[in-house]
Amino acid sequence: MKRIVIKLGTSTLTHETGLINIRRFEKLVKVISDIKNSGIEVIIVSSGAIGLGTSKLKLDSKPTDMPTKQAAASVGQCLLMSLYDEHFSKHNHMVSQILFTKDIVNDKIKKKNITNTFKRLLDFSVIPIVNENDSVSTDEIKEISRFGDNDTLSAIVASICNADTLIMLSDIDGLFDKDPNKHEGAKLISTVTELTDKIKSLTGNSVTNLGTGGMITKIEAAEICFDNSIQMIIINGNRPENLYDVINGEKVGTWFKKSS
Repeated sequence: MKRIVIKLGTSTLTHETGLINIRRFEKLVKVISDIKNSGIEVIIVSSGAIGLGTSKLKLDSKPTDMPTKQAAASVGQCLLMSLYDEHFSKHNHMVSQILFTKDIVNDKIKKKNITNTFKRLLDFSVIPIVNENDSVSTDEIKEISRFGDNDTLSAIVASICNADTLIMLSDIDGLFDKDPNKHEGAKLISTVTELTDKIKSLTGNSVTNLGTGGMITKIEAAEICFDNSIQMIIINGNRPENLYDVINGEKVGTWFKKSS
């Protein structure tokens, strides 16, 4: 692996309260910094802004109306980037912020501009931190036509940056043959080489209290990766060291790699 995109979901970064999971966050930053020290270029797609903003604004639960969601995203994004900058600086790494909207993908000029920005940031050995621009654009945080807690966005970023690998950290171990929450004997599918109708039927529609993603959007992300010859791996973010296992080629989680 030479250039990877790491997607960090809301459930990986925060407690159910919406407050940052400090111990896990510090471990994640340490592991990612070590991976970058090994010579691998790293781009992070990070969720969590709305969750952190919800907590910062002292709201009882995730907001449902659009203006409050946008306000929470605006407040939470400041806190999120402050945390990344503070913790990565301890390991002598710089970070930058890139906020995405869907029109960037569909506009040739904007897409070229963002591609050039990524390239130059990587030239400077910066770790770009990407998130949806929820405070000004509503498409991404609607229940319909969304990136899905940044699942699809992370695949788009991987394709734009010519990454060879997308690693998704979530609150699940990977894709199972049955819903593990309902079936005790559910088995983890270690490798997916083709996105068949059977694989797509296993998605379910699980979401977390503060997140918006589920397995459906992860399969959609896998389709984008397949189209761009990018391997995608889903691992449990509760153990940041799983990232080392992926880098070392160990079969942790579910690996999506299109058969040649």
